[in-house]
Amino acid sequence: MGVLMSRRQTVERVQKVSLAVSAFKDGLREQPSTRRRAEAGTTRQGTLEQEVQEGEEEALAGPSQPEESSASKAAWERLRDGRGVEPEEFERANRFTPPAFIRPKRELHDDEPPDISLEQREQILNDEMCEICEVWTAESLFPCRICHRVYHDGCLRRMGYLQKDSAVEVTETAHTETGWSCYYCDNLNLLLTEEEMYSLMETLRSCKIIPESCLTLDDFLHYKHQVHKQQFERTMPEAQEEQAALQFNALDPDKKGHIEWQDFLSHESIQLLQKIRPQNALLRLLTPKERERARAAFLALDQDNDGFIGEGECRQARHSWFRKHQKEMLSCNVSISHVGPISEGSPASSRNGKSPEKILPATKQEETRSIDWPRFLRENVAYILAARPNSAALHLQPLA
Repeated sequence: MGVLMSRRQTVERVQKVSLAVSAFKDGLREQPSTRRRAEAGTTRQGTLEQEVQEGEEEALAGPSQPEESSASKAAWERLRDGRGVEPEEFERANRFTPPAFIRPKRELHDDEPPDISLEQREQILNDEMCEICEVWTAESLFPCRICHRVYHDGCLRRMGYLQKDSAVEVTETAHTETGWSCYYCDNLNLLLTEEEMYSLMETLRSCKIIPESCLTLDDFLHYKHQVHKQQFERTMPEAQEEQAALQFNALDPDKKGHIEWQDFLSHESIQLLQKIRPQNALLRLLTPKERERARAAFLALDQDNDGFIGEGECRQARHSWFRKHQKEMLSCNVSISHVGPISEGSPASSRNGKSPEKILPATKQEETRSIDWPRFLRENVAYILAARPNSAALHLQPLA
């Protein structure tokens, strides 16, 4: 929080300095006209009408608008390019050059339904060499739980992606069932195309959102109200405001009173993907690891092996998708943790008799309605993608 808050304070300070510099420039700009009026008074050249005209021109021109600060411009550039780390925060000596992120492009066949079979399992193979240094050192490599890439912890540090506070977490979780997402998969914003990213940036600019800053509940609700009014030209209903407040609480699991910028950006990115892209296009974003773990989740719920599960079970799985593992849970055999860490109250773990969390009761209508494998994927694809970040925040709060 300290780093993000200091960034916001820096932006505000730079903006104040820009205003002061602009006012100083305006003062310099006014001096020639004053001097001209003084000379006109001594030499008796010029008329009162000329002075009035000069004053009107200066009034119409008005004060010059302060230019956007360099810090703010740099923040918007990092947002556009998908870079989540400020180069100034790290020593440049002995560091690798961060990769150039290339945003995806939409293909013509993206909206067609992909063929993801329930019976045909996929073989999961990780890379043998570190993504950064391209050197193989066996057990010291850390695999990503989403993609095929593997990394050295030393390489991640030299890239600036592994700080002291996160090094222990990566070491403890990379080789466990919880897993760890690499810097590609951890950033949901990288799923957006250039056109989608431009649309998101325009929305953030119009709502006066400062990049790389924390948002309080008031900030978050004000932003949601503005977005709703821009889209529908009417005030956001009270029910949606309550849902937005629940989403804020989900993005602030530690109850700090604010949400981090990266969590807010991930939430807005997945929301935009849901609005713009059809479910078939989202299904094509799933990696083989995610598809395989979704199969494991469905098969664990399909206890009678008829290819269908109840809607209540699907809803319970959705609510437990994001829960982080407890240390005593790391050895459970059946879970959907690799798609999104599972809780003891999930369908998979409840079969072992452990259910400290409340499981939402299924209604009679939900118990009678059946969901097959393709529908299970379509209805949960957004939650699978939203579970990629390492953060404990729930980037999509499932509806009750």
